[in-house]
Amino acid sequence: MASGSRIEDYGFGFIVIEGRRYTSDVILYPDRVDDSWWRKQGHLLLWEDLPVLEERPPDVLIVGTGRFGMMKIHPDFLNRIEERQIHLIAERTARAVEAYNRYWKEGERRLIGAFHLTC
Repeated sequence: MASGSRIEDYGFGFIVIEGRRYTSDVILYPDRVDDSWWRKQGHLLLWEDLPVLEERPPDVLIVGTGRFGMMKIHPDFLNRIEERQIHLIAERTARAVEAYNRYWKEGERRLIGAFHLTC
């Protein structure tokens, strides 16, 4: 059985998870949704923006980079992901949502999704 929450809908500036509509960027953990996700440098994803990766690394991390893919991932972030052997999928948010739901349906227990909802 899948843990975590399924994403029901996504559009520019919103995401619907388990019937609740969120209008700010979110992180989906296996046991909760964090709708107060802010990145230190806005459209650049840094390692410190996701402290859970240091504390309890997932097997799979899915990052939605925005509707138009404006959020970029810092090279140091990518190096650390590789060092920890975390499978990273980083796509524009619509495609990232599809990937997340696919892994969720397969029952991936150590799955985290981080989604930028706008640009």
